[in-house]
Amino acid sequence: MKKYKIVVVGIVLITLAFVLYFAYKYRVFNQSIHYANEFGFEDIISPNDYDQDGIDDYSDVVEGARNYIASKPKYKSKYYAGGYPDDQYGVCTDVIWNALLSAGYDLKTAIDLDIQNNLIDYPTITYPDSNIDFRRVSNLAIFFSKYATSLTTDITQIEQFMPGDIIIFKDHIGILSDKRNSDGLPFVIHHDSLGARERNELDLYEIIAHYRITNPFIIE
Repeated sequence: MKKYKIVVVGIVLITLAFVLYFAYKYRVFNQSIHYANEFGFEDIISPNDYDQDGIDDYSDVVEGARNYIASKPKYKSKYYAGGYPDDQYGVCTDVIWNALLSAGYDLKTAIDLDIQNNLIDYPTITYPDSNIDFRRVSNLAIFFSKYATSLTTDITQIEQFMPGDIIIFKDHIGILSDKRNSDGLPFVIHHDSLGARERNELDLYEIIAHYRITNPFIIE
């Protein structure tokens, strides 16, 4: 019996250690919220209101990303005829098209057209498939490199990271929030196997690229 109790205590301690490590690594208890004006600058406002709803594009994008995660989608990579998930499952790229759609941008149609006109720019695509192409990080990375403004990946330049910006990580993508951590880094609105969330996690991933939609897409 004594040996059994020792084993149980050991399992409990190991489990607790794992939970604490996970909480520390993903900052479960480090989510204090700050805003740009606390660091001596203001969030930029987009000069565009593409859907003419009286709200600038960047604010629309952030709100659209928040609305997506508020729907509490489960994480699973699936293929959908018609392209759009319809069963409460999703992946990181679904944050992006939902966010842009909130500002009036039809990302799916834009990417489909660009692939149709410029397939050579997308080396990972052999046969275009409108059901899935707009939900691939690699395709979004190429598309935004062509049709969005490229910005710094140096996170020490906190004033260059603004709400509504698109951040591309290795095999992952997210939208920047207007919320910031105590160092001035924006929270990320994203969706991965740990869930759909808005969290203080920008510096937990390797940033590959940083983009901002400064003008409506003009596909040629």
